[in-house]
Amino acid sequence: MRVLLCFLALLTFVDAPAQCSMCRAVLESGADLDTAKGINNGIIYLMAIPYLLVGFVGYQIFKLQKKG
Repeated sequence: MRVLLCFLALLTFVDAPAQCSMCRAVLESGADLDTAKGINNGIIYLMAIPYLLVGFVGYQIFKLQKKG
């Protein structure tokens, strides 16, 4: 049950402005909001992948320890 709850928590994304200062300065200088939104989504996507990989490896280790 806990694993399912943690998995569901990982799937719920909250829209957060996660930009570095250089990206923010470049995007705020222009008027194209679609580009800013696309870069924001790309940053969040790139940030989420390592967490998913670590979670997957942790789950595999958990399964191996539970088996033995």
